[in-house]
Amino acid sequence: MKLSEELEWRGFISQHTFKNLSDIDNNSLKFYWGADPSSDSLTIGNLAPAMMVRHFIEHGHKAVLLVGGATGLIGDPKEQERSQKTVDEISSNKEAIRKQYDNIFRGAQYEIVDNYDWFKNINYLDFLRDIGKNVPLSSMLAREFVQTRLGIDGGGISYAEFSYSLIQGYDFLHLFKEKDVTLQLCGSDQWGNVIAGIDLIRRKESSEANALAMPLIINKSTGIKFGKSESGAVWLDPNKTSAFSFYQFWLNVDDSSVVDYLKIYTMLSKDEIINLESSQKTNPEKRDAQKALAFEVTKLIHGEERAQSVKKVTSVLFENEDFSTLTSQDLDILSKEIVCVSMPNELLDILIEAKVCKSKNEAKRLIEGNAVAVSGNKVSENTTINKNSLIKIGKNRFILVRQ
Repeated sequence: MKLSEELEWRGFISQHTFKNLSDIDNNSLKFYWGADPSSDSLTIGNLAPAMMVRHFIEHGHKAVLLVGGATGLIGDPKEQERSQKTVDEISSNKEAIRKQYDNIFRGAQYEIVDNYDWFKNINYLDFLRDIGKNVPLSSMLAREFVQTRLGIDGGGISYAEFSYSLIQGYDFLHLFKEKDVTLQLCGSDQWGNVIAGIDLIRRKESSEANALAMPLIINKSTGIKFGKSESGAVWLDPNKTSAFSFYQFWLNVDDSSVVDYLKIYTMLSKDEIINLESSQKTNPEKRDAQKALAFEVTKLIHGEERAQSVKKVTSVLFENEDFSTLTSQDLDILSKEIVCVSMPNELLDILIEAKVCKSKNEAKRLIEGNAVAVSGNKVSENTTINKNSLIKIGKNRFILVRQ
């Protein structure tokens, strides 16, 4: 399948500046995509355009990945003024994001750049004369985020954040001149900033550059930006979103959206996804599409070994797979996700220690009601609890007993 066909089928195309999208099939392009180090981790919101980048790389295009050390010091304008990060915070975040680039794009050819490297020595007056003179104020004022922030219900906007698109536009000009970059990939929320760069290249270099934006991913069941939950964003860093929680997030996506996410977030082939879509329609209760999605994305971010572990742990917790099949690594994962108590303890004491019950009498009633099982077997109050046992209470409460 040609790249243009692949991107359209997978849902990566929102808007572009090419006369014909098929132009990306006929030439080897050098392009860039980047993220600001506003945090020490990317989210699955960033992962979506990163997957588009992977398709470009796999079709022979050359990638420049940008870490926005300069733009990160300002902050991409949102609904309200961002709190500024310190230089040390930005530096630490940049290194974390570089490592995540290396993980997402492992095995591929790419170059990483930092826009702080070309902004740190720019003279302000020279920048205004050379760049500012070529950016119409009307186009900057027309940006949606500016209109929102300056509107009646807006909180206003600082000169720094107002200038963000000017800085990002200069990035494109710089990479065009120094790296022969002629295409920028982005999310649709960045479209205005990218167009600023294309306009600068046209005005300063009398040359043509292009942009291609993908739509923002929206959770169809909630109508909000995909990846946001009650507890916040879904992160790629396992210290912020554990591999188990990451896997569970994908496993629990709704039926109406899972095929769309398979197209965006995995490198599974068209035939594989069509087969999963067919299974989803005929046997939705099997959740084959969700299982494939959860495994593939977890494998990409956390590696195959960890993905296999969280898959097995999930099967033990919710699909009655034999607890004894769990390895030491699996148990380590499990111990971070459910209540964990130490040996030695009697069953009644364990239920109290884990705050399942307040008293031994309450614990006895729970056991007598057949609501408690140990490693898959029903128990009595006198059942011996061995180390590395899994106690299940009802359908969704668990206790791991470790030495």
